Amino acid sequence: MRIKLEQLPQHLQKQTASFYTLFGNEPLLILEAADLIRTHARQQGYTERELFTVDQHFNWSDVLNAGNNLSLFGDRKIMDIRIPSGKPGKEGGKAIEAYCNALPPDTLTLITLPRIDKQGQATKWFKALETTSMLIAVYAIERDQLPGWIGQRLARQQQKTDSTALQFLADQVEGNLLAAHQEIQKLALLYPACNLTFDQVKEVVLNVARYDVYQLSDAMTAADTARYTRILIGLQSEGTAPLLILATLAEQIRQLIIIRKGLDNGQSPAQLLQAARIWGDRQKSVMIAAKRISLQSLMQGLSDAAKIDRIIKGVAQGDIWDELLQLGLRFAIHRHENSERITS
Repeated sequence: MRIKLEQLPQHLQKQTASFYTLFGNEPLLILEAADLIRTHARQQGYTERELFTVDQHFNWSDVLNAGNNLSLFGDRKIMDIRIPSGKPGKEGGKAIEAYCNALPPDTLTLITLPRIDKQGQATKWFKALETTSMLIAVYAIERDQLPGWIGQRLARQQQKTDSTALQFLADQVEGNLLAAHQEIQKLALLYPACNLTFDQVKEVVLNVARYDVYQLSDAMTAADTARYTRILIGLQSEGTAPLLILATLAEQIRQLIIIRKGLDNGQSPAQLLQAARIWGDRQKSVMIAAKRISLQSLMQGLSDAAKIDRIIKGVAQGDIWDELLQLGLRFAIHRHENSERITS
């Protein structure tokens, strides 16, 4: 059954389904929706949680076995299954169908996927998810919708401003919801609940920190190891949330994957840049990176990002900042990879 993202809070107030599937390419909205589901589940007594991140070496029997294993203490549990590539493969597809046909008792299952195209939505495994779970598509916020979205977010923190200021803020973040979210949070910290003037919004937006996550993302794309390291250290010293950094880098990797796959399939660069929502001056550097870095390396980078996510959330061991450093440096070793394609 499909429901709209905006219907999710109301749905959770009325009932708790045993199975949810989120899919889309807006990391902020996906993260918020998943957190809402997990928080609600914990409130309903789902105290245990098992997290699975699917990569090319994933063993699907682990999911099926975990679903069949009852808790020693009789607790309800959450099965949190993430498929960053959106392609579980033949074995994974069959495992998903089998899982859907025999949902484990006392378990809430949450599957998270990226954007799935029409061909992917026609597969048997996706149809099984559509039939069995509450399926929620997380669509991108279009540029003309962004001022209204920002206004709604401001209203949540008892703030509002005029249409000119909303449009200014939307133009500054260039359609990036994570950037918009960060600016909205800054407004909440700096001003109490009130009507914000255009000058107040402008001052906050233009008074940026010395380092920001988008500069870090650009340095990673350019394989500029010295700049990447310098900016990451700066972000750490300024107290930037690791989850915000990770979400930004992971989104950049996903965009590169979209473009690299398209290039391998003979699609036009202009079409791919539009599909990946890459605009303006970033187009050239992103296209060069997509040609330089192999798809295998990009997928491994996404797997590394999933590992860092587990560390941040306390379900895996590791040094967060060192792992973030290694994530960016991974792409530097491919500086000369496929150089003949870059110059062609």
